[in-house]
Amino acid sequence: MWIFGRKGSSGFSASSTAEEVTDGIDGSGLTAIVTGATSGIGAETTRVLAMRGVHVVMAVRNIEKGVTVKESTLMETPNAKVDVMELDLSSQASVRDFAAKYCSSGLPLHILINNAGVLSLQFKLSKDKIELHFATNHLGHFLLTNLLLEAMKKTSYEQKTEGRIINVSSRGHLYAYKRPFSDQINDESSYNSLYAYGQSKLANILHAKELARRLKDEEVNITANSLHPGFIVTEIFRSYNVFSVICNAVLKYFVKDVSQGAATTCYLALNPKVKGVTGEYFSDSNLAKPTPGGEDQELAKELWEFSSSLTSSK
Repeated sequence: MWIFGRKGSSGFSASSTAEEVTDGIDGSGLTAIVTGATSGIGAETTRVLAMRGVHVVMAVRNIEKGVTVKESTLMETPNAKVDVMELDLSSQASVRDFAAKYCSSGLPLHILINNAGVLSLQFKLSKDKIELHFATNHLGHFLLTNLLLEAMKKTSYEQKTEGRIINVSSRGHLYAYKRPFSDQINDESSYNSLYAYGQSKLANILHAKELARRLKDEEVNITANSLHPGFIVTEIFRSYNVFSVICNAVLKYFVKDVSQGAATTCYLALNPKVKGVTGEYFSDSNLAKPTPGGEDQELAKELWEFSSSLTSSK
């Protein structure tokens, strides 16, 4: 792969890999949840974190695929600690079930990586009758984070460690609807797949921003950040068959491979250079700036209230 970009202040660039940004870091004693860990960035994040000694819990919709990734990881790192648990982020019932099982397991929680995502050409509703991109990419992670937050606070307090929450967003947040967060998310007549995806990715950024503000107010040792992984042709483009073929054939010298795409996630999960950094947006393992909408604190608060109303127990 031929990736443009010079090294930033972190010492890393767009060409850096997940292994490079975690080189020499001992993650033993840490436990991380990675959503969407069966392919692409999620699978690579699982592999590299496990390689560094982290106990990785793969939160996946397809258990069979999850087991395959686990077995592959164990072949490379025989002493790796990897578990597979079922989670369908498009179903709030599934999110609640996962969180309940995790919290009752007695496992600590140091790192939560909200990585899973969908990209659909057609308008679809989730099991909770909410537009699929918003339901899966944002609301599922919003609810999951809220339900696991006490477990992370407990771990942070008892083990005197920093908890880290990481939202995998996208530069696609540039293309959110002009007024993104309202009951109109379910309006099929105005649906645009690019804008719907962009809206969910903007929500990932604002969720981390508002969560960081709230955690600061509580004075707990937990950070929340978001990131753009770079342009990678992964399974999220499975609905865009022609697009994937073109990218693989023509753009392969300009897009990141999976090892580079997972770098910023792994950097935020383990690298000591981001200790105490919170409410920020990263790209290429360096601080970056989202769109003005991604820095709008009032919009972040509005999103929080809207998301709370859609995920409240019925």
